[in-house]
Amino acid sequence: MFRNQYDTDVTTWSPAGRLFQVEYAMEAVKQGSAAIGLRSKSHVILACVNKANSELSSHQKKIFKVDDHIGVAIAGLTADGRVLSRYMRSECINYSYSYESPLPVGRLVVQLADKAQVCTQRSWKRPYGVGLLVGGLDESGAHLYYNCPSGNYFEYQAFAIGSRSQAAKTYLERRYGSFTDSSRGSLLKDALFALRETLQGEKLTSTNCTVAVLGIGEPFHMLDKDTIQGLINEFELAGEEAPAASTDAAADAESAVPEAGAPTDEGAAPMDI
Repeated sequence: MFRNQYDTDVTTWSPAGRLFQVEYAMEAVKQGSAAIGLRSKSHVILACVNKANSELSSHQKKIFKVDDHIGVAIAGLTADGRVLSRYMRSECINYSYSYESPLPVGRLVVQLADKAQVCTQRSWKRPYGVGLLVGGLDESGAHLYYNCPSGNYFEYQAFAIGSRSQAAKTYLERRYGSFTDSSRGSLLKDALFALRETLQGEKLTSTNCTVAVLGIGEPFHMLDKDTIQGLINEFELAGEEAPAASTDAAADAESAVPEAGAPTDEGAAPMDI
């Protein structure tokens, strides 16, 4: 059953100037498992929560390597994320073959945004139901971008997307002033603390999170479970606790109440997000 007469097609505008199908795709990002990105002058950290559909299944991969200097973390429909990461990988290979140099991060993000925008302007297509945090390193330094299903893109110092991401954003907003000059270890610590804020009381372990690192002289790679668990134990043994997020309750309420014109949350979506 359609919610109203203006959401039957992605190219149909409502009298209020809204495209409901695009908003529904953005809602899918909010329902996905959390993903976090941070950057300093020399490093980019991507981290995500591993969420399985059941105790009997494994989790879906949420962080993808695009090239040695670019990686991406996703929240939303995993299948769409795989397709877009494959497209990004292909663009990097083609550029490297043609120009014998790495593809600039900003140029790839613009191409990705253009690809997403086309799906909001064709009646026979649907918007991609996935948000992407694109971390990269090029001649101009470290970059972190967020690509939205609407075709918009934004550059951030630190950002979080997905379910209960507002708690992580609150932590990052309090700490972002020190990120620019942070060391690799400090960024990893902040990424793990921010990720823990999204777990709502669940203990953070190496089995329920994935962390990837990119830096100067350090190609994009994912940390193994032993390394992640060692970092978690190190921070816990040192007695370091993340500042309490005063807006956690409000954030949970916000994530539970859909925006006007968005579909109501009736449990988990019938797809892996």
